[in-house]
Amino acid sequence: MYLAVFSAVLGNFNFGYSLVYSSPVLSKFKSPDAEPRLRMDTEQAAWFGSIYSLGAAAGGLGAMLLNDLTGRKLSIMMSAVPSTVGYMLMGGAVDLWMLHLGRFLTGVAGGITAASIPVYISEISHKKLRGALGSCPQITAVFGTLTLYALGLVVPWRWLAVAGSVPPLLMVVLLAFMPSSPRRLLSLGREQHAERVLRWLRGSDYDTHVELSAIKQSIEAQANITWSQLATPTYSRPIVISVVMRFLQQMTGITPILVYLEPIFAKSKVTLEPRYDAAIVGAVRLLSVAVAAVLMDKAGRKNLLYSSSMLMFLSSLTLTMVSHTTPCPPGPAPPNLTALHHSPHEDLGSAFQAAPQTAAGLIPLISTVVFIFGYAMGWGPITWLLMSEVLPLVARGKASGLCVTVSWLTAFGLTHAFTHLVDSYGLYIPYLIFTVVCVLCLLFNAVCIPETRGRSLEEIENYFRTGRTFTINQSDPSVLPS
Repeated sequence: MYLAVFSAVLGNFNFGYSLVYSSPVLSKFKSPDAEPRLRMDTEQAAWFGSIYSLGAAAGGLGAMLLNDLTGRKLSIMMSAVPSTVGYMLMGGAVDLWMLHLGRFLTGVAGGITAASIPVYISEISHKKLRGALGSCPQITAVFGTLTLYALGLVVPWRWLAVAGSVPPLLMVVLLAFMPSSPRRLLSLGREQHAERVLRWLRGSDYDTHVELSAIKQSIEAQANITWSQLATPTYSRPIVISVVMRFLQQMTGITPILVYLEPIFAKSKVTLEPRYDAAIVGAVRLLSVAVAAVLMDKAGRKNLLYSSSMLMFLSSLTLTMVSHTTPCPPGPAPPNLTALHHSPHEDLGSAFQAAPQTAAGLIPLISTVVFIFGYAMGWGPITWLLMSEVLPLVARGKASGLCVTVSWLTAFGLTHAFTHLVDSYGLYIPYLIFTVVCVLCLLFNAVCIPETRGRSLEEIENYFRTGRTFTINQSDPSVLPS
């Protein structure tokens, strides 16, 4: 089971790597020293940063068909094709269209994996480990992001693209030896194959009959679902919850912050160099998703979402105030030719004046680190996990594709507008929007999101069908809200 999960989440590593590819390379394309045919203005840079999200939305739409036609595993493997072609286009780019097309294709691959991998993992995982394993996609995506930031310190932008083509190829090789999910096999009527796969996933001593029976019953109950039935609250409510979660997750501003991280730090006048700030944020993000993986099945989904929303709110509020009150830095003062001689007291005074400015220069970095930490321990991994848990089993393939499409269309619009908002109003307006959205995340979690810790997929679906809470027991006191 762990090997199958690892093989699949290599696609998420590639997703995290490709998402932030623009962060260290945009400054090179906007530089006067850039190759003339690759030099970008503000509009072209906005498209290069945001077109990835447009590709991811297209990949999500494709996943709606691929998930049910070919199965989750083959969908994940097929994402390697646009990913590899996209990286090769960017690595060998001689014109802007090659950069934009390559970035779009890597986004298509990211959209397919984002819709398929969480569902595949949820269907092969045991319910007691589904929370921890369900956070693995986010962990590996963050690790991919950190790898890109680290390589960006020393590797030229063309070789960054070439290096990105390695993980998807490795993923295809490993997944070729991994099984399809037992649920997929049972839906195709291949019961004996499904039993062998489940025994391979759970171990030779595991009694597969109970789990196989539960899966078969849920499949049989869904065999004749019509479109009109999908419009009933039993099915529409979890779909709406998942779609709104994905919308709010993107509206917190996480994608433009990650995509434009180095330019944001440059505008924030952070004391350290932006490229080092980005690497620090990547490391903190990796730590926070590891914390979320440990706490997912202990603290519960809702508690982590509350903590995540509050940390994001406080940090985005701080960034809003700092960006609103920080004046434009003054230009260099002309030298005072008459003051050729000065006392040590004047040097000491200058040092005291510089100290608060240095400390203030760390506030945007600290606040961004807290924001990323909060996001990566809650609204990052948990929304993907909850999407794979609460979506109706009968429509999981199409519904997950819909969620990813909505998510990345939102990300595209926000990421494209972000550059223009910053150029027109500075960072204040975007940060203010993100602060308001964090409040909405708190309210949505309180009212709409159920607690699914320790429950099987069949139990979760039965909750939406009946509207009743789960029975409280000694071993797991968590309940779903009525």
